[in-house]
Amino acid sequence: MIARYSKVDLLCLDEFGYLNLDKKGAKLLFQIFTEREECKATAVATNSPFAEWDKTFGDPRLFAAIADRITFRCTLIQTGTESYRFRITEAERRG
Repeated sequence: MIARYSKVDLLCLDEFGYLNLDKKGAKLLFQIFTEREECKATAVATNSPFAEWDKTFGDPRLFAAIADRITFRCTLIQTGTESYRFRITEAERRG
C-alpha cells in the first residue's frame, strides 16, 4: 500500500481530519507522507482547523511528525470556514 500511494504524481486527500485514525492507520499515513516528501505532490482538503489535527491522530508526537512532513515547503490556501455547498444551496433558494 505504501508503494502504491508513494508513486502517484499527485495524492489528493479530501475531508482530512473528519475521521480519527487508529495508531496503525496514522503510522501508515506517516510512512506514505515520508515516502512522498520532496518528490511528489500532495493536496490536502479539510474543514478542520490545523490546530485540531492532533485529535485525528491520537498521538501528539506522531501528529507533529506528520504535520512536519506535509507542511515542509508547502503552500497553504485557506478559503475560510463557510461551507461552499451551503452557500450554493442558499443562493439557489434565493434566486
